[in-house]
Amino acid sequence: MRSSTRFALAAGFVALSALASVLAAPALPARVVTHWNASGVPDGTMAKPFALAFVPALTAVLLAVFAAIPRIDPLRENVEAFRPQYDWFVVLFAGYMLAVHLGTLAFNLGYRFDFTRFVLAAVAVLFYYVGVVLDHAEPNWFVGIRTPWTLSDPEVWARTHALGSRLFKLSAVVALVGLLFGRYAVYFLLVPALATAVVTVAYSYYAYRHLDETTARAPGP
Repeated sequence: MRSSTRFALAAGFVALSALASVLAAPALPARVVTHWNASGVPDGTMAKPFALAFVPALTAVLLAVFAAIPRIDPLRENVEAFRPQYDWFVVLFAGYMLAVHLGTLAFNLGYRFDFTRFVLAAVAVLFYYVGVVLDHAEPNWFVGIRTPWTLSDPEVWARTHALGSRLFKLSAVVALVGLLFGRYAVYFLLVPALATAVVTVAYSYYAYRHLDETTARAPGP
């Protein structure tokens, strides 16, 4: 499958999101619930026109940004090396946004379910695939764990992304398990996500220093 075909699939999700807005509009109230707290209780609304347009418009803009990244990255040949994984992430992200939008519309049309847990499950799937992308990502300026140390040394990049891949996948599994814990489920996503961010940044620094010291101690020819 060509990259253009994968992006066309993502664009199709945007179109479906816009179509859903048009079809649902007549039956929706003037104020649409668009935010829920950790317990799944609605606690925020938007005016109907803005709520209907927001997700399709935002997804379209982000899709344009995703399409531009491989073209403007100075290391675009490295992005091409993992282009299938990158493209499928874009497709999955567009599908995630469509799912959130459809869930929002369904809730406001009278279908009652725990929206927070619904979103957490979708985010967990997205997190797992981020782990897949990290496992294939080559050094570049836009995608991956970009710290001063990963961008300075290809070996540090490789080691940090191997660790980050495992941690993102583990975070996804923990988040799915957390769905069993009701209003505490959100913490099973937030805590592992924050821990993953801290650990990967710290590890990239450690790996850079460790490799630098090892190189300095290595005997010359």
